[in-house]
Amino acid sequence: MRNNSIIRTDVERICNAVDLRSLSKKTILVSGASGLIGTYVLACLDWLQECGSDIQVYGLVFSKTPLYLREMEQHGRCVVLKVDLADSSQYSRLPEADVMIHAAGYAQPIRFMSNPISTLKLNTVGTAALLERLNEEGRFLFISSSEVYSGLGKAPFSEEDIGTTTPLHPRSSYIEGKRGGEAMCVAYGTEGVNATSIRLGDTYGPGTRKYDKRAINSFIERGLESGKIELMDPGSSVRTFCYISDAIELMWKILLQGENLLYNLGGYSTVTIAEMAEMIAGIIGVPLVIPPDQGGVSGAPRDLRLDLSRVEKEFGKMEYITLEKGLRKTIEWQRHMYGQN
Repeated sequence: MRNNSIIRTDVERICNAVDLRSLSKKTILVSGASGLIGTYVLACLDWLQECGSDIQVYGLVFSKTPLYLREMEQHGRCVVLKVDLADSSQYSRLPEADVMIHAAGYAQPIRFMSNPISTLKLNTVGTAALLERLNEEGRFLFISSSEVYSGLGKAPFSEEDIGTTTPLHPRSSYIEGKRGGEAMCVAYGTEGVNATSIRLGDTYGPGTRKYDKRAINSFIERGLESGKIELMDPGSSVRTFCYISDAIELMWKILLQGENLLYNLGGYSTVTIAEMAEMIAGIIGVPLVIPPDQGGVSGAPRDLRLDLSRVEKEFGKMEYITLEKGLRKTIEWQRHMYGQN
């Protein structure tokens, strides 16, 4: 991680924008440590430790430990635990902590649709298991999703809105799991636990692994590996993208200073899937192929723009990374992953 200039530059920007001194002397646990969010959260904590902050860090992973985590572990900056939060028999291995960020889960539709039981457990009973190990006066952040708004007709959506899908929806394990995790945080809040949920919109950036199947990563992979980007449908669905460093900056502020139980978090780069693919194709220099409409991805929401009034009123309006700049950073990261640098 230390040698990765892309993430390093982003982390310096985050740590200069957020006062993280209150984390000193704390034990911090990050689930989903090898994911996009977990990677940046741990990079910030790594930066703090390099600057002399006295913190204890635990990173929970489900699969193979990535290189950057092994480096942190070897230098004594992070204890890496391989724990399946969908398996209750492993909960006794969870440590207690003062600060927890629960970012574990399947963010890629192809994964959460093929693992519905694990997806539900990760976000519900897994959330409860972590909350049980939060120290008194600790802070807990649950990463929910804008997909809880699925089924509503008119965006942007505020925190008072909720979706209209049923448990029979193709993506219900993810949608209902996130709703359940939010409800778990509220329930523990009635017992005096400081637990906050973030409904996260489409977030992208460096820090993903090879063959990540989210739209941006998948399009970049196709462009780099196949020499063209071919869409599965006309790409008319609207998405609002937020670059990872903007998302992490606001997450830290919400976790450490937030006054509400629930926040929307996203960006303002609103484009159709086709427009986003066209930008990626242009940066890489490959053709874009758009097929006729044949139904698209099962159950995919058409428009999930978020009303960001609450987070911006509380923390001040941010200057967001533009989609083009963010895509160039992401493409640079994936070029390195696929050996094209």
